[in-house]
Amino acid sequence: LGISISVHAEHRHVYFGTGGPGAKGIYHAVFNTEKGTLSPAKLAHEIGSPGFLALSPDGTRLYAAATKDNVGGVAAYRIGEDGTLECFHFEPTGDGGAAHVAVHPSGKFLLTAQYGGGSTSLLPLDGEGKPGVATVTEHEGGSAVVQGRQDSPHPHYCGFSPDGKFALVPDLGLDGIVIYRIDPDKPAITKHGFAASVPGGGPRHFKFSKDGKHLYLLNELSLSTTVFAWDGSAGTATRLATVPTLSEDAKDAESFNAAAEIVLHPSGSFVYASNRGHDSVTVYRVKEGGADLEVIQVQPVRGAFPRNINLDPTGNWLLTAGADSHTVAVHAVAPDTGKLTYQRGAIIQVPAPICILFGGVAK
Repeated sequence: LGISISVHAEHRHVYFGTGGPGAKGIYHAVFNTEKGTLSPAKLAHEIGSPGFLALSPDGTRLYAAATKDNVGGVAAYRIGEDGTLECFHFEPTGDGGAAHVAVHPSGKFLLTAQYGGGSTSLLPLDGEGKPGVATVTEHEGGSAVVQGRQDSPHPHYCGFSPDGKFALVPDLGLDGIVIYRIDPDKPAITKHGFAASVPGGGPRHFKFSKDGKHLYLLNELSLSTTVFAWDGSAGTATRLATVPTLSEDAKDAESFNAAAEIVLHPSGSFVYASNRGHDSVTVYRVKEGGADLEVIQVQPVRGAFPRNINLDPTGNWLLTAGADSHTVAVHAVAPDTGKLTYQRGAIIQVPAPICILFGGVAK
């Protein structure tokens, strides 16, 4: 009947990675999962351009792709019971600043994607979660379809297959996903394959379907989502369909457009993608058992330049980060349709937010 029943009110820690005018580091707030409201954001740790954030598998540590003394690397933090952050190590990526960081489910290592350096770095993690010296793997080539953007490799994201045996790194410059086989014992990655997306698409981020049989790749330059079938035993992705996030008329009305983030609803039935320029979130309904997508809504983010969006753990709320408006706004998610409704008044100020990461339950 589309009725959402809340068993109990829960408060979650939420962290914001930032980068831009006025931003000083990682910010922290508390999210009320019953009311869909955020407490005012406060600076949790001052550090340079902590763009993307990731949690350890047990949720006790946070990692940020950041800069220190003009060196790009990964900052490691212990998370206190009250959500505070204690920085205990900073390790260079070995190839400049990273656009993304992801921790392997084993907790034995993390990966970073260097957009500018054109590489993927592996940093081992010891028993305390401390990152070790990076091993850098260079990407090669460039599709050259979009001049100036695809003349060389530009890895933009790191993700892992559902079984943790493969790492998948979308590369905007190569128009595809570089697939690595993982040796968790060393730990190490070796190049395994490549999944081509649409020419000129500019792959950015992806998410696997709930059953792990498909993946949804967001193309930044063409503002579209490409669906792949994933063969976990072979480590291969087969392209099935590509669905635009916006109509051509909607894109033509803006001076600039670029897709940014894609997330999957916990039910597996809906996919959300953010559009910078148009400043909206496209809501897709998952079709054909995961093999296709259908646009069912394009929702204004109530902010400017949504470089990041994220769903809270309940799946009842979607947060949109306006990097240019310095805001984070909350939208209610209809449980039956997946459609969004803006929560009036549930908006806070965060300097240049470009990543939203939910942490543990706030006591």
